[in-house]
Amino acid sequence: MSYNFKEEMNKPERLAPGHRMCAGCGGTIAVRTVLRALHEGDKAVIGNATGCLEVSTFMYPYTSYEDSYIHNAFENAGATMGGVETAYNVLKRKGKIKDDYKFITFGGDGGTYDIGFQSLSGAMERNHDFVYVCYDNGAYMNTGIQRSSATPMYADTTTTPVGSRSNGKMQNRKDLASIIAAHDVPYVGQSTLLGNFKDLHTKAEKAIYTEGACFLNVMAPCPRGWRYPTEDIMEICKLGVETCYWPLFEVDHGKWSLNYEPKKKLPIEDFLRPQGRFKHLFKKGNEDLIVQFQEEVDRRWEELQFRCSRD
Repeated sequence: MSYNFKEEMNKPERLAPGHRMCAGCGGTIAVRTVLRALHEGDKAVIGNATGCLEVSTFMYPYTSYEDSYIHNAFENAGATMGGVETAYNVLKRKGKIKDDYKFITFGGDGGTYDIGFQSLSGAMERNHDFVYVCYDNGAYMNTGIQRSSATPMYADTTTTPVGSRSNGKMQNRKDLASIIAAHDVPYVGQSTLLGNFKDLHTKAEKAIYTEGACFLNVMAPCPRGWRYPTEDIMEICKLGVETCYWPLFEVDHGKWSLNYEPKKKLPIEDFLRPQGRFKHLFKKGNEDLIVQFQEEVDRRWEELQFRCSRD
């Protein structure tokens, strides 16, 4: 489908201004972009796991959302929206609801990769007709920048502090998009905040209007946790893609597709250097840590290319 993206990006906001999210928050930009993919006139129910987004856009009885909204606990966003979708189907069959609704849930990486994973996995396996969107900022930012399983290797967080005995988080980040794709759901997309938001907008619309359980994983940088100047968010996202740290791909009914392949793959240093959480990697004697990081990025990139080439 062809779009006039200027018109798409100027649709009426479904996330109202005046919320308390930080200036330059990647999560907020991701939410606004995803919600713009709803067609005008369509109604939606928005779910939200506890986290930065929830505490900053919801203060009972008020929310920043123009659509119906439900806040649930940290660990059960998938189950909550699965229950709402099931109840809607029952009421629709009984004629008690006439309108059509779409169902979208947002959660940070802490409430998605970790605490809420069991709930999310169950909802995906049952193939509830809703979209789960993870705004991945790579740590538990709301409670003080603690590491999550989405945190990249060697990142400096409050629970993996860099010092004389530690180089930060020692484990590789979890590849959640691939894990959800292994649930054999209709659609999985990985994206971030780039240019005119075409990639994220297109994937969000596809997810919202594909029947069944769909998942979007969106890299949403956090200037406070990643320690970069607020105004550099788009450049950080671009470097994540150009270094292949955060590839843009989708799995549509089992078919893996790369949406973008850099003409010249940049070294991972270009993505790491602007972020204060990785500044220790550039100290003399730590060169091997960057080599290890690059090797892991290369391994995952080659594996992804292989998956996409088979289809």
